[in-house]
Amino acid sequence: MQFNQVLENVTTYEAGKPIELVVREYGVNPNDVIKLASNENPYGTSPKVVEKIKQLVQNMFIYPDDSMYELKEALANKFDLTNKHVIIGSGSDQILEYCVHAKCEKGSKILMAKTTFAMYEIYGKQTGAKIIKTEDDQHNLEQFSKLYKEHGADVIFLCLPNNPLGECLDRDDVYAFLETVDKETLVVVDGAYQEYAAFKDEKKRINAKDLIANFPNAIYLGTFSKAYALGGMRVGYGIAQPEIINTLYKLRAPFNITTLTLAAAIEALKDEEFVTECIAKNFEEMTRYEDYANSRGFEFIPSYTNFITIKFGDKFVSKVVAQKLLEKGVIVRDLTGYGQNAIRITIGRNEQNTKVFEQLDEVLEKLK
Repeated sequence: MQFNQVLENVTTYEAGKPIELVVREYGVNPNDVIKLASNENPYGTSPKVVEKIKQLVQNMFIYPDDSMYELKEALANKFDLTNKHVIIGSGSDQILEYCVHAKCEKGSKILMAKTTFAMYEIYGKQTGAKIIKTEDDQHNLEQFSKLYKEHGADVIFLCLPNNPLGECLDRDDVYAFLETVDKETLVVVDGAYQEYAAFKDEKKRINAKDLIANFPNAIYLGTFSKAYALGGMRVGYGIAQPEIINTLYKLRAPFNITTLTLAAAIEALKDEEFVTECIAKNFEEMTRYEDYANSRGFEFIPSYTNFITIKFGDKFVSKVVAQKLLEKGVIVRDLTGYGQNAIRITIGRNEQNTKVFEQLDEVLEKLK
């Protein structure tokens, strides 16, 4: 059967391995599995959200409110905007897809960092767009500027902070770069981990209202999957000028968000105290990983997220290390597919991290 030819160049995104796979293939007790590969909030969902969902489970037979009025109003209030500036997606991933399909076709150009979220490239190639990447793995705005001047771009992706590496540009540097970008270029600022970056360093904070006021060709993306601990509910959002939002809505299928998802997100926004507590614990525990990497002589990338990327250099092979940990019930993310001899580890709870260090020590000792 013949399919769209552009799909021949599209790879399939490989998500982090689920707990069920480890139990099934390696016989590990599910209670002993530590999943630190998908950057979920290890402290679980806010108890207030859990209680709200319990109350609504019996309403699952009813279609959701497709206007998503209450959630859009809550987000509009959060960012001091109107609901006309908001679009809701099944994860911010879906908004990424809307952005690419709204702007790109065969021959379009998309500019991004060499090592960043894989779906940018996948969505781009689905349209037949040309992917332009910087030479450096991390975001290098000098290289972005040079490539933009040489090639132009229909879409620019800035992942702030960057997944899967964890670095983050300063807001002022980002704004200086955006001043040089043509207003016909859509700039997608992916803020999936912004809550973490802003907590650690105010210089990294991207204010969505300020961003789109100064740069009407920009859209800010946020998610409830990370700091708000709703990864399993699949809900994210975009903040942009109404012209952009109205265009993206033309790509949205009806009822793309479930009744329970809407309720969970609305309730999560009411419990910012829970979010802040989780983020504070995250950075307390991250110092343990930094100390561990230093004690082992491994390079790590200073992270503004809820994960840390540890590089093995010529000491070990990340793919082998990740596999051996998997067999022991510890799920981390091997970054071989990103061209990195490194593993990305979500910062877990204190007891989880202690076990990770113990298991990692055992694995590395056997691989010497």
